[in-house]
Amino acid sequence: MKLISFDIESNFGFFRKPESNNTLNVSYNMIHRPAILGILGAIIGLEGYKEKGKFPEYYKRLNHLKIGITPLSHEQGNYLKTPIKYSNTVGYANKGATFLTEELTLIAPKYRVYLLLNLNSDDDTSLYNSLKSKKTEFIPYFGKNEFTAWWDNFIEYEFSLVNSETHLSGKLETLFVRNQIVKESIAEDNSSFLDLLDTDDFDEVPFMYFERLPVDFDMDLIQYQMEEMVFTNYKIKNLQNLPDLYYLKNSNHYVQLI
Repeated sequence: MKLISFDIESNFGFFRKPESNNTLNVSYNMIHRPAILGILGAIIGLEGYKEKGKFPEYYKRLNHLKIGITPLSHEQGNYLKTPIKYSNTVGYANKGATFLTEELTLIAPKYRVYLLLNLNSDDDTSLYNSLKSKKTEFIPYFGKNEFTAWWDNFIEYEFSLVNSETHLSGKLETLFVRNQIVKESIAEDNSSFLDLLDTDDFDEVPFMYFERLPVDFDMDLIQYQMEEMVFTNYKIKNLQNLPDLYYLKNSNHYVQLI
């Protein structure tokens, strides 16, 4: 098994929320797991969507991957956004009238992606080699093919899976699935969010960022499976309560891979 990370970015990004309407389309602020699977599939040359109601080749072959996401160059978890207006005058799109739409687009999104790879798998080995050598079969992009993405800073880690019986307290580098860990952490001794801070060494403005994000697909409904995700620079108590928590030995960080 190999645990690696790479930093991926683009000048713009648009990860469309399905509840958007035709005239105003909104992007998720964070890249999400299904979007990353598509990017990884492009890198090793797997086919995308070809037929409505059927999952693409990249999803079938890569959905086993455990993935962690860290936003980079952000403002307390947020990226700047700009509205971009489009017009479409082709008849089949708008029945002869000019169709106008607007997309709230991310400016300069950048993320660190963590992957747990099994090098006994041909696909995982291909991903490892391609990411390390910065080679790709198809051009990856952030939601739209004009938003070309590129990556660098490939890192390999020594790691261990965290034992749930060992009490831990510290900072979590990745987005994590919101569960009882936050509630339990602030419930102890009538504490508050401020008690999650590592006050011995804290030179940042503390924040907690929440976003409901896709983590997978519902196989029956063929739509996103959603989870409430959290990103914070607070120190977290009871880290051991989080599932799929990994300790990166050479960087002394904790990450959640889902």
